[in-house]
Amino acid sequence: MAADTFQRVVLVHYHEIGLKGHNRGRFEQKLVDNIKALTCDFPVSACHRISGRIVVFLKEGTTHDEQVRAQEFIATIPGIQRVSAGFKCLAEYDTMKELAVEALADAGEFQTFKVQARRNHTNFEPDSMVLNREIGEVLCNAFPEKKVKMKEPDVTVNVEVIENQCFVCARSIAGVGGLPVGTSGKVICLLSSGIDSPVAAWKIAKRGATCIGVHFSGRPQTGDESEYLVDDIARVLAKRGCMHQYFVCPIGDYQRKIALSCTPKLRVVLYRRLMFKVANALAEQCGAKAIVTGESLGQVASQTIENMIATSDASEKMVLRPLIGFDKLEIIDEAIRLGTFEISSQDASDCCTLFMPKMPETHAHLDEVKKEEEFFDPSWIDEIVASAELHRV
Repeated sequence: MAADTFQRVVLVHYHEIGLKGHNRGRFEQKLVDNIKALTCDFPVSACHRISGRIVVFLKEGTTHDEQVRAQEFIATIPGIQRVSAGFKCLAEYDTMKELAVEALADAGEFQTFKVQARRNHTNFEPDSMVLNREIGEVLCNAFPEKKVKMKEPDVTVNVEVIENQCFVCARSIAGVGGLPVGTSGKVICLLSSGIDSPVAAWKIAKRGATCIGVHFSGRPQTGDESEYLVDDIARVLAKRGCMHQYFVCPIGDYQRKIALSCTPKLRVVLYRRLMFKVANALAEQCGAKAIVTGESLGQVASQTIENMIATSDASEKMVLRPLIGFDKLEIIDEAIRLGTFEISSQDASDCCTLFMPKMPETHAHLDEVKKEEEFFDPSWIDEIVASAELHRV
């Protein structure tokens, strides 16, 4: 019987969710909701929780190539540890053997394999040991040039009997892990067009946070090139369910006022304090619980411990820095995997380079910073928030 006769499925495995005890059902359902929302462009007919797994059912007539594309996309969704592609059938012994051959044929290049059978209900005969042996024998006959290897084979053929149905999968790939987006509350992510901040948003989204971006543009003192790049970055994040809206706040005129009035070496710290205060106000509007930045300790002048203390003081919300211990090469590697590196590598004038001093302060004293900040007009924050432009991705 041809494989197309049986329904193709993608079997989703998770790890951290399984440790959540009484809250596990809520996390599972959120992951199901995220998968449904993000796979609208794929031939998905249904998505259900089944006995410690999530099964994505593909529409009748879905090809192997379409199944692989869906599998590879689903693997990028936070909360997923591993994704397997295979078939669903009734728990009938001969059919399971036939589909094991089909699943192994779909697994790609391999030299060694093993069978791993599991029964969730003991009313199915035979037991797991017999299934392993007899399905393994069928596969040895179908693939005589391949070898059985019990430890670390190239491919494991998984046969899972759940109630009166069976799932047979062989092609398996790693997911990104973490927790489903939307299970850890909202955060405001400072989002530049550079390499670091998109990776920071991605890292915190993988811990279950819903990210709302805020991009501080140097407009009208600079062009709006960075805003186009940020929109492209936000769309990459949106494809993984990490960010669906962001604000653009033009602060060029306010940076100019700071540059004209304060000690040059403190400009960068004062710019960032202004950003943190605006981000806090937006967080209040959106119900966000924390502020996220892409800072890495010691990477640039503004990212020393002293300077981060001085900027964090401006925030009433908790400040999260997921990249604090990463070096630049590690961040670049993450950006490449995420798909934002090429976008962020393009040149664009933005607020980060506007009115930069020749010798920025690297060890700012908070008392001195606050004294310089006394000339700030409190209305600036309200004005910037009022002018914030909301973009939905």
